[in-house]
Amino acid sequence: MELDLKDIPRVKTITKEDFIKNYFKPQKPVVIEHFIEDWPAYEKWSLDYIKTIAGDKIVPLYDDRPVHHEDGFNEPHAKMKMADYIDLLKREPTKFRIFLWNALKEIPQLQKDYSYPDFGLKLMKGLPMLFFGGQDSHTFMHYDIDLANIFHFHFSGKKLCILFDQNQNKYLYKIPHSLITREDIDFSNPDFEKWPALKHAKGYKTELNHGEVLYMPEGYWHYMKYLTPGFSMSLRAIARHPKNLGKAIYNIVVMRHFDTLMRKLKGQKWIEWKNEQAFKNTQKTLGQ
Repeated sequence: MELDLKDIPRVKTITKEDFIKNYFKPQKPVVIEHFIEDWPAYEKWSLDYIKTIAGDKIVPLYDDRPVHHEDGFNEPHAKMKMADYIDLLKREPTKFRIFLWNALKEIPQLQKDYSYPDFGLKLMKGLPMLFFGGQDSHTFMHYDIDLANIFHFHFSGKKLCILFDQNQNKYLYKIPHSLITREDIDFSNPDFEKWPALKHAKGYKTELNHGEVLYMPEGYWHYMKYLTPGFSMSLRAIARHPKNLGKAIYNIVVMRHFDTLMRKLKGQKWIEWKNEQAFKNTQKTLGQ
């Protein structure tokens, strides 16, 4: 048995009007296959190129170890020179990933390689983020704290993307006071005996190739698995739906600080309680 996942619709290219009407307004994902061929990045951006221009930069690395109460918010698990990290990616599979790496700040010359596309949404120009991963490395299923509209541009190799909208929360073993699901679920090959509610979840999937753009609507859950070593860049636009904007403000102003406080007060017991609640809350939706 597999997850109930539809293929994300694909278009060769798209006008601003069609994007707003067919994907943004109904909040549906789409892959745009040919949209950035005029960017210098389309031809230039490869692992070797990044190694050439950013090899001496020390980069923060993350793996798939479970969250621990002593971990700070987005605190890296290791650090390495970018040149050494790219050598590692090309040499062997590794769990180490880079995420939320601010390209503007770290390597200003990269700005010359792309432009801000006009999708009809105001993109946040200070926040182009780069993400890197080794073969078979993956992110936990999560959604972004600000519930932004995300445009995910993939470079080099292939990447599996699985998405769910917020209406599927009750089936996903969502961790309370958090933005992730249970970390011990493998969404690329889930154990339905252990996680039976996942049988009822309805989502989307696609494999991204070099130069393709994935639009993820506001607050969509996303799981990313690198099928080959590669990297991506995300551009984002603020949540426009009032409910999502409200959730985003709550997450940033209240939820994040509450969770940090409870980790300090209760330690690992807080993490364990949240994991138990995720299971109990989800099983309740099945009447179990």
